[in-house]
Amino acid sequence: MPRLKTALFIINKFSGGGYRPDVEGRIIEQCEKLNIESTIEFTQSPGHATELAKSAVDQKLDYVFAVGGDGTVNEVALGLLGSEVSMGILPKGSGNGLARHLRLPMSFAKSLDIISLHREQMIDTLSVNGKLSVNVSGIGFDGHVAGLFANKANRGLIGYAKLVLKEFFSFKPFVANVKVNGKLFQTKSFIIALANSSQFGNNARVAPQASVCDKLMDLCFIQKVPVSQVIGFARKMFGGTLDRSRFIEIIKTDRVVIDLDHPMAYHIDGEAMAATNRFIVDIKPASLKMLVPQVSLEQSKKYPI
Repeated sequence: MPRLKTALFIINKFSGGGYRPDVEGRIIEQCEKLNIESTIEFTQSPGHATELAKSAVDQKLDYVFAVGGDGTVNEVALGLLGSEVSMGILPKGSGNGLARHLRLPMSFAKSLDIISLHREQMIDTLSVNGKLSVNVSGIGFDGHVAGLFANKANRGLIGYAKLVLKEFFSFKPFVANVKVNGKLFQTKSFIIALANSSQFGNNARVAPQASVCDKLMDLCFIQKVPVSQVIGFARKMFGGTLDRSRFIEIIKTDRVVIDLDHPMAYHIDGEAMAATNRFIVDIKPASLKMLVPQVSLEQSKKYPI
């Protein structure tokens, strides 16, 4: 008789648009159908999801699911990094960057299928000044906005867009000294994005060709876009063709060192970090076991993650 599979669901009630009580029932019902022994835990404070995930590793559970947004995904991944426990995502956040990159459904009911209809895939992660990044991190304007957005009561795409428009004109490009792929150069950027996956979230794809399995990050140097070009730039970003824009340069690498003249705001997977003037970023190949949707071999080759 096969061993009973075990799963922990770590829920952040405050992700995205808030919590609905039927979430628990749907998870339990799905697991009962699949004969999976399930446990549900709610995060109580920052870092709690990491503690819960580490405990799941100690208990040798089969699966741990992050039920929340990009911040929750990051915390759970930190607890599972380098382990044999498989991580799943039930997206409930405002951006859901990694979940969208992995082509997970945004409908909670449909995303539950990942519990049964999945394949295991080892994915890369990033180390940004020693901190884990699984999706996209950024230095400059997006880091500045992330810090302001964290204190907003009303989150979501509309609130974020309003904040971007409000801060856009006053934020100035910054000079960075960059050492990458054996070369040292200086650049002036509005944003430097450190992309493991292709997008920030909400299908805003900053690095359309990025893969979480290629052992490389996409280092994106983004210039400040003239007001007359903003709409076209946005169309390319949401249309998945931003790499064709003259306002962005993308370099693939496994390591970069960035030095700034003064401390700069930055974010990791959307979470604001304290400003600093030096960034050491490394790729950690195949460091996280992830549950991704089942696809045919032909589809996986045509649409790699």
